[in-house]
Amino acid sequence: MQRPLPTAGLRHVALQVRDLRAAERFYVDLLGMQVEWRPDPDNLYLSSGNDNLALHTTDRDFGTGQVLDHIGFILKTPEDVDSWHAWLLANDVEMKSAPRTHRDGARSFYCVGPEQVIVQMIYHPPIADR
Repeated sequence: MQRPLPTAGLRHVALQVRDLRAAERFYVDLLGMQVEWRPDPDNLYLSSGNDNLALHTTDRDFGTGQVLDHIGFILKTPEDVDSWHAWLLANDVEMKSAPRTHRDGARSFYCVGPEQVIVQMIYHPPIADR
């Protein structure tokens, strides 16, 4: 099996936050990101134009732990998601999910990378072609 076409880059990060309002203020008001989508009161998706930052509310106490939920590699088409899933499966990468289409039209799956970092391979329409 041949490796699929290259990704469009690491342009998606998801963070778990305890205070969504404070996170929105920092990333939107101070850093200048724009709200891309607010699907519900606990989740917010931001963009600087060619990237995507997802903020997911949690009540976990992180202490000094990591708040990173996952990183995402942008793919150019929904079909690329399925190709990458097959390629990584064929190379014994542990999967967290099968490819699926999301409420916003994105398509993705999650797998486990080195050091147990969760990696999302995602076609995200607003930034897929940039």
